[in-house]
Amino acid sequence: MTPYTIAILAFPILVCSLLYLWDAAAGKHRRLPPGPLPLPVIGNLHMLGHLPHQALCHLSKKFGPIMSIRLGNVLAIVVSSPCMARLFLKTHDQVFAGRPEMQSVHYFSYGRRGIGFTEYGPYWRNIRKLCTIELLSALKIESFAPMRREEVGFVVQSLKAAAEAEEVVDVTAKVFALIEDITYRMVFGQQKRLDEKLKLKDIIQQTFSMMGAFNLADFVPYFAPFDFQGINRNSKKLRDKFDLILEKIIDEHIQDASTNQETQRDFISVMLSLMNETVDSTQNEAKYMIDRTNIKAIMFEILAAGMDTSATAIEWTLSELIKNQRVMKKLQEELQSAVGSDKMVQESDLVKCDYLDMVVKESLRLHPVGPLLLPHESIEDITINGYFIPKKSRVLINAWSIGRDHNVWSNNANEFYPERFVSCDIDLRGRNFELIPFGSGRRGCPGIQLALTTVKLVVAQFVHCFNWELSNGALASDLDMDEKFSLSVGRANRLQAMPIYRLHVKST
Repeated sequence: MTPYTIAILAFPILVCSLLYLWDAAAGKHRRLPPGPLPLPVIGNLHMLGHLPHQALCHLSKKFGPIMSIRLGNVLAIVVSSPCMARLFLKTHDQVFAGRPEMQSVHYFSYGRRGIGFTEYGPYWRNIRKLCTIELLSALKIESFAPMRREEVGFVVQSLKAAAEAEEVVDVTAKVFALIEDITYRMVFGQQKRLDEKLKLKDIIQQTFSMMGAFNLADFVPYFAPFDFQGINRNSKKLRDKFDLILEKIIDEHIQDASTNQETQRDFISVMLSLMNETVDSTQNEAKYMIDRTNIKAIMFEILAAGMDTSATAIEWTLSELIKNQRVMKKLQEELQSAVGSDKMVQESDLVKCDYLDMVVKESLRLHPVGPLLLPHESIEDITINGYFIPKKSRVLINAWSIGRDHNVWSNNANEFYPERFVSCDIDLRGRNFELIPFGSGRRGCPGIQLALTTVKLVVAQFVHCFNWELSNGALASDLDMDEKFSLSVGRANRLQAMPIYRLHVKST
């Protein structure tokens, strides 16, 4: 390596160090939340380990429920208790409604023109309102009930065949494939040719890995032009591949609509019907036009969020039920009483299943799919509990830590015990800050109703139709529950078990 090359590489490190020292000196005149001593340039990044939510939970026990850490040049505020979460997500919700800029997200959201990663402002308010009304309303979700019933029926039949052959199945693969099929049909309708579906599946899986990867440039911006990890370059390539497929599907939808061949109002059809129309929520805000780029950005986020999060939540719930046979039997008894043994569960049956509701709550308490939620960003300076939090601070809400807080959930906080929700009015919709797997406030998840409907239906079917045994005579209580950190936190090892058919119905 030549001296010239060394100088080029060393220059940004020197700049980072000087800026860090300048910021640290300025920080002496402000009272930031307590936190561990950071190193120059990298800050506290070295302390996050392979499971950052667990590492941050451990640190919060030393430094408190509101803690500051340095992620490279980025000041991050970590919130780890319900009362602090209420301050950030309700009392001062608007101040923390921003989203930080991240390189890979910029490409996949088409310059932040979707919903989840879009900066707070009039555009975000209008697009979120449009999507909530047109795509994620209770009426729209209910309209897809026959499709969900059909897709779940296909999987139950395949599991029944495996049960008859006494085969161990990859439950993780079955669940993820099912949720993919349901999501594709909601977004694209019946147009899901196998080649395009496989291409999209591969692209989205790579996208998850890219967005979940640690990108040094997001935390030390001076490294961004060098793209040492290739994340910038690879993100653009993946987005371009996704774009080609989505453009083709949009063109096909337009053609079908023009020839009156459209048979189902899937998400793309709905958005195309709104294309070139003015969208505005108040007379005092700017007006926006929906175009193809908006549609592609929104569809990408729905595909990414809809497939990965629901499948991971189902995977964890089934894992806990297999591991805790007492809870499994109690849930099966409830389903037997509500549905009977001569038919499968229908979505209309779910409202009668209180224990199922408790099981899902308990699973999401212990295993929030996004344990740190999506990061928030402060849009102005503010002082909370005597601590100064400057504008552009990144805020991480540790839902995993909150869900295991012994001050809230007693000494058995780490146990899977759904009965804790008996005669308890805590729900999942962001009103109770002891349990916020879907976030809360302005930036809470708009797809919560769709997610809960899908998760409950699939869990109910898998439990009502089958008993489950681990392979090689392994005890259910010994099932590992290790985590793997990514965009969503799923099992480190795939869930594999043998289904045993338990109903008296021969067909679906």
